Amino acid sequence: MAARPATEGSADQRRDAMLRAAAELIAERGFADTRIADVAKRVGASPALVIYYFGTKDRLLTEALRFSEQSFYAAADRLLASTSSIEKRLDALVQLTCIPQDYDDIPGAWGLWFDLWAQAFRHPEVKRDRVELDQRWRSIIERIVRDGIRAGEIAEVDAKQFAVTFAALLDGLSIQTALEDPEVDPQRAYGIAMDFAAGTLGISRRAKRRRRSSASTRR
Repeated sequence: MAARPATEGSADQRRDAMLRAAAELIAERGFADTRIADVAKRVGASPALVIYYFGTKDRLLTEALRFSEQSFYAAADRLLASTSSIEKRLDALVQLTCIPQDYDDIPGAWGLWFDLWAQAFRHPEVKRDRVELDQRWRSIIERIVRDGIRAGEIAEVDAKQFAVTFAALLDGLSIQTALEDPEVDPQRAYGIAMDFAAGTLGISRRAKRRRRSSASTRR
């Protein structure tokens, strides 16, 4: 029988500790080279206890990604609540995605997405989780566009179609910046994304120069 948590009161803290350890280890080593036993060792628990909480290594990956994404969505919510302007909201979202930020305290956390996509290609359970995680991402973009339409800032457009396209563009740009492509640095990725949004939605914008920091991007 799998080990059970010592107390209900400590269960959430123990689970979060395992998720943090898993996120850190996968970011450091990659999913293939991270074992359940490695996660257990980092938090001072038994492998059986990690299995009790998560069941499978695939489930641990998706839950670790959700855990690491909490700080991104918290930062996004704060920025989106600070202004109702669609141009400023999209600007903030693109910065969070393409420009290095310091909101995430798990170095290299973006790399979890590489492993998730690779696992989702072959494992139906991970594939379902990937759909859920990406839908949350697209929903933020869609909400920004719908708010802009309601406020009269932009003309009527297909908000869902824009969200799917824009999310795919940002994901592609973020891959290039994460891999440090010499042709697509964070500043260029930011400009490409904002130019696309402005041209598609009919938003006039002023070119802005963004300061780079040393932290990693989200996606």
